[in-house]
Amino acid sequence: MEIIEVLSRWIHIVAGIMWIGLLYFFNFVNSAFAPTMDGDTKKKVVPELMPRTLYWFRWGAAWTWVSGVVLLLLVFYHGGLMFDQSHDWTGGAYIMLGVTFLGVFVYDLLFKSVKNTQAATIIGFILIVLAVYGFREYGNFEYRAYVIHTGTMFGTIMAFNVWYRIWPAQKQIITATKEGNAPDSAMLALAGLRSKHNTYLSVPLVWTMINAHHEGTPPQSDWWWLPLLILIGWGVVYLLYQNAAKRVKGF
Repeated sequence: MEIIEVLSRWIHIVAGIMWIGLLYFFNFVNSAFAPTMDGDTKKKVVPELMPRTLYWFRWGAAWTWVSGVVLLLLVFYHGGLMFDQSHDWTGGAYIMLGVTFLGVFVYDLLFKSVKNTQAATIIGFILIVLAVYGFREYGNFEYRAYVIHTGTMFGTIMAFNVWYRIWPAQKQIITATKEGNAPDSAMLALAGLRSKHNTYLSVPLVWTMINAHHEGTPPQSDWWWLPLLILIGWGVVYLLYQNAAKRVKGF
């Protein structure tokens, strides 16, 4: 078990660096660079660059998610770190476990059905607040357990976006660009929005990864929810009102 845990941590970190590094490249570099290319340049560069980049992007996401779930099983479920001594698995705990891995479908439905992106983002933030509260108060998860399950929920959403929303859309975009046609605007919007979501979710996700191992924040503290929700809220505000990538110019 210890060998599997060590290998899983190593894979999780290396794959995560690959995934998030390419995610930031797409959103902070390529998003501002791509519009500067003319049609002929795009026709040559995009079919060569993007399939290679997206290959490492999506498999980095897959291995990060799989190794993360293995660590969750080993450290928290097998290791008995889910609850304090006064609690155990209950119906509420199993329901919150379902929220962790199935909440992605609520997220996906929300952003497909609510056409106003700002409204959907605000609703999404409220649902996240309720989920964090539910982990603690309804599932009775111990401090580190509810923090890491919040991160697992985010990571599941992000991996889903990569494989089932961004990659299928990008395949259509790349094919159209290669053929010299204008990509479908709906596919461009879908890939762009879900990629932005992943970028902003990555900030609180990394917090949950490192803070889940920090026992200095007392589980019973009255402000247990505050640092995490501030980081999530920062992402929401940034998503609605900022676009820092365009401020950085080439020579």
